[in-house]
Amino acid sequence: MGGRRGNVRLLLDTHVFVWAVADPERLSKAAADAIRLPGNDLFLSSAVAWELATKYRIGTFPEAKAIIDDFESLAVDLVARHLPVTHDHALRAGLLTVEHTDPFDRVLAAQAEIEGLHLITRDPVFGAFGLDLVW
Repeated sequence: MGGRRGNVRLLLDTHVFVWAVADPERLSKAAADAIRLPGNDLFLSSAVAWELATKYRIGTFPEAKAIIDDFESLAVDLVARHLPVTHDHALRAGLLTVEHTDPFDRVLAAQAEIEGLHLITRDPVFGAFGLDLVW
């Protein structure tokens, strides 16, 4: 992203969404700036909600309860638009040739690719997908 100003379309990874709403100090300066810049368009995948609910249900992220309960208002506060998982996203996620089995990551990668979004993430695995990343 470098010195670009505004009009950047950004998809939030799950941990970025959690940190943005609950622990913003954990965001990198580039990620925090990208999220706060008014001209940028933020997108929040329904896969993020699915991942949070799954991790809460299986007990690996019990702290997610508060975020799940306020998911909609937290997204509104970030001025993030919801991005549903479509059949095109699902098919692309399943067909991606990168050897990575996490279904949430695969869906986010497919959405970023299809929708032309920069993915805000700290997770280095996304580099293998050839996406435009922000961290």
